[in-house]
Amino acid sequence: MSLGPLMVDVAGTELTATDREVLCHPLVGSVILFTRNYVGLAQLQALTAAIHALRDPPLIVTVDHEGGRVQRFRTGFTPLPPARFIGHQYDMDRQQGIRLARECGWLLAAELRAAGVDLSFAPVVDLDHEMSEIIGDRAYHRDADAVADLANACMAGMREAGMAAVAKHFPGHGAVVADSHLALPVDRRELADLEPELRPYRRLIANNLPGVMVAHIVYPDIDVQPASLSRRWIGDILRGELQFHGVVFADDLSMEGAAAAGGMIERAGMALAAGCDVLPVCNNRPAVIELLEQLGDVINPASQARWVRLHGKAAPAQPELHASARWRELNARICSSLRPPTLDLNGQST
Repeated sequence: MSLGPLMVDVAGTELTATDREVLCHPLVGSVILFTRNYVGLAQLQALTAAIHALRDPPLIVTVDHEGGRVQRFRTGFTPLPPARFIGHQYDMDRQQGIRLARECGWLLAAELRAAGVDLSFAPVVDLDHEMSEIIGDRAYHRDADAVADLANACMAGMREAGMAAVAKHFPGHGAVVADSHLALPVDRRELADLEPELRPYRRLIANNLPGVMVAHIVYPDIDVQPASLSRRWIGDILRGELQFHGVVFADDLSMEGAAAAGGMIERAGMALAAGCDVLPVCNNRPAVIELLEQLGDVINPASQARWVRLHGKAAPAQPELHASARWRELNARICSSLRPPTLDLNGQST
């Protein structure tokens, strides 16, 4: 059975009968996990194994696991710093910042792959304009070239650990105040003014970026539709001008930023027509059922060929990973870097 375009979630820490029925539908191709789906490493490994065993080729298991405040799994995983922390290290020492970004990318991917997770939606490549609360410290830097340096390093570390990178949120979420989970943000800049936002994507694509997630943001000078539903943004700019040949993900279609397109069937149809390969529908099982019943035959062979390449590569299991010298070194270094400095009695930091 081929992998369909829908990405759906599951209710808890193990699959229910209803979950299995949904996941076996041909329109479903992937699963996204949340904090509610995790209580420990052994449970997570059992859950991902159960999901993979349902289909051939296996469904792709994904998660939002960037570091900082967006890290779905905590206990048993290295606490990764927020991207802005890495950007500050870059400002103090460029090479050390790039090294830290690569190490965090490797740790992120190696730990998830050891638990059977195929894909994480990282890195964030939005510029830090200090306007968007939903992005905030998830952004590396305000400077486009610094973001490109650090995102490329993160992607290289993820690739080394057997995981594809998905850059988000195209073309850029950092310069709007509204949160697209709750409203439809509008960015009134002209296309020429967005060149700094696009520069990290140009450099990542030149290094074979596997995936891009497109934002629910309207840029009225370019298109009246949100970028996630826009043929102009996805077909003409991302695929055409930027020559991106990987997988295009819409942001979650359950978000309010996509609601202007109408109901869930209308949103999904517009996203597919615009050129999205994968349609996440999160925390909305009734909408998933509606799509399974009414969306029809939308399987795209070209999308399937791109999508199947994002399966995670072979990786060591968790005991072997934790026994490795590299994991022990990087885990200790990252954990140490996040501890606040202590003061001795003379007021000197130690």
